[in-house]
Amino acid sequence: MSHYKSNLRDVEFNLFEVFGREKVLGTGPYAELDVDTAKEILAEIDRIAREDLADSFVESDRTPPVFDPTTNTAPVPAAFKKSYDAWMDAGFWSLQAPAEIGGTAAPHSLVWSSAEFILGANAPIWMYGCGPFFSKVVYENGTERDRRIAEIMVERLWGATMVLTEPDAGSDVGAGKTYATPNEDGSWNISGVKRFITSAESDLQENILHLVLARPRGVDGVGGPGTKGLSLFLVPKYHFDHQTGELTGERNGVYVTNVEHKMGIKVSNTCELTFGDPQVGGGEPAQGWLLGEVHDGIRQMFDVIENARMMVGTKAIATLSTGYLNALEYAKSRVQGADLTNAAKDAPRVTITNHPDVRRSLMVQKSFAEAMRALVIYTATWQDEVSIAKHNGESGSERAKLAVDVNDLLLPIVKGYGSERSWVLLGTEALQTFGGSGFLQEYPIEQYVRDAKIDTLYEGTTAIQGQDFFFRKIVKNQGVALGHLANEIKAFLGEEGHGELKESRALLATALADAEAIVSHMFNDLLSSDPSAETGDLKNIYKVAQNTSRLLMVLGDVVCAWLMLRQGEVALEKLAGGAGKDKSFYEGKVAAAKFFAAYNLPKLSAERAIAEAIDNSIMEIDEAAF
Repeated sequence: MSHYKSNLRDVEFNLFEVFGREKVLGTGPYAELDVDTAKEILAEIDRIAREDLADSFVESDRTPPVFDPTTNTAPVPAAFKKSYDAWMDAGFWSLQAPAEIGGTAAPHSLVWSSAEFILGANAPIWMYGCGPFFSKVVYENGTERDRRIAEIMVERLWGATMVLTEPDAGSDVGAGKTYATPNEDGSWNISGVKRFITSAESDLQENILHLVLARPRGVDGVGGPGTKGLSLFLVPKYHFDHQTGELTGERNGVYVTNVEHKMGIKVSNTCELTFGDPQVGGGEPAQGWLLGEVHDGIRQMFDVIENARMMVGTKAIATLSTGYLNALEYAKSRVQGADLTNAAKDAPRVTITNHPDVRRSLMVQKSFAEAMRALVIYTATWQDEVSIAKHNGESGSERAKLAVDVNDLLLPIVKGYGSERSWVLLGTEALQTFGGSGFLQEYPIEQYVRDAKIDTLYEGTTAIQGQDFFFRKIVKNQGVALGHLANEIKAFLGEEGHGELKESRALLATALADAEAIVSHMFNDLLSSDPSAETGDLKNIYKVAQNTSRLLMVLGDVVCAWLMLRQGEVALEKLAGGAGKDKSFYEGKVAAAKFFAAYNLPKLSAERAIAEAIDNSIMEIDEAAF
């Protein structure tokens, strides 16, 4: 039996009953894709995920790749390769690639809804199979030469990687020392070492194209300090004919020199990559090509980073969802203890779903999983707007610019809030539902917990997401996107909703006010950190930084509560019209919306009080006191 338990019904509910994605299907760039076809795609990907992809989940964890330093290889287990091939053979990877080079034009909301199934069933399959998306980045940023490379990536199903981190620089990408020097033929030689590179080695594809950030040398006007001095290079594992795509048989001088031993997602090779070292491999130079023939690396790489952050958040939320559904199944069958209302010594034993705290725990899991699924799909609807505007030649319109800004604002919530909430709830609620059995490998929860921890770390830790959220997505944006989102919530609160959700709406109104107060307080602290001001104190920036992660979580709760209440209103409409076989589904939606609001939103007043009381006392403590 598959470990993976999906929720196709809820995915379709979000897409077509809450967010109206039927309005974008069959029109514009998605003219060839109607609602029925989209539902068929979702159903088939769901089936493949549960049956084929999930099949190797456990074995891949127990028998992970082993790095061979003599050959610089780390082949994956046969079971995983079979699952990977099943996914690639199915052809649905084409939803991520441009239609111009063999992909399928599909809205982002459909792509990320379907991604949940793969990421929940066996996440490394999505990671190893990311070549089609990388082809899009190469195609959209490239010259004619690069566009042909993108086409070859799709034709031959190459792997691809994003190569940023270095051993000494860590998350400080601008401190990277890997450098590139130009050759007479227009190519570049890359030299340096990168670390924590996902999918940089396997035996799944004939070639891997590395997208490498490096600092140019020997060219006037480029290669300066910081991230702005970095350029993006296309560096293949094997050399190839740029017209036919055929491999020449010659190895390029980029080699994996270590594969990390990890607590989770063990089948996913996390590699150290060494470029152009004469002591490694055959000592060949690592030859690459400058993407687009422009020195604009960090902007180009952000196309990849933003996709990766969406992927991480979706993976985390998908894992929480299957964790909850596994816990629910167990709770419905686990008989233990008597009902609390029956004190008789011979009282019949009941399933643990009859115990109040187990019910509380299950509803916590259900409400968060469904709220954050809505968060992912809602974010993707803004990405749909960006793509449609681009297709219509309206990228410069105010609405298109707003869509870009709101998507940028939501991404740290998807990634940071989504990964933190999922990781914590998997350990404190889903695993706990199983009791001691949850600690055993007999059930998938213990692997879920190990696999999910990385989500709070890679593609920017939660602290980095929080700082990015406030300083770049709110302050730098002058609060435009946040203001729009707040106004959307206020407009919802101003509508005449169902009386059953009146108290929940009141809680949301208070929570939004608390969140806005925290933002205002942080702005005041930021302004007071200006040393040129009469009472300015540069150290007040420390106060702001102590609250950035808090703000990320607070606004995550507010946005998710709003989305849950939107779902609740839709569900109440359906129930009023006679829901038939979906009656229980819609009743569950209303219950989860009310619970999420009551369980989470009152806590935000306390978060506001903490945020407003922040001082710099912890910054004044001597380091030795810690």
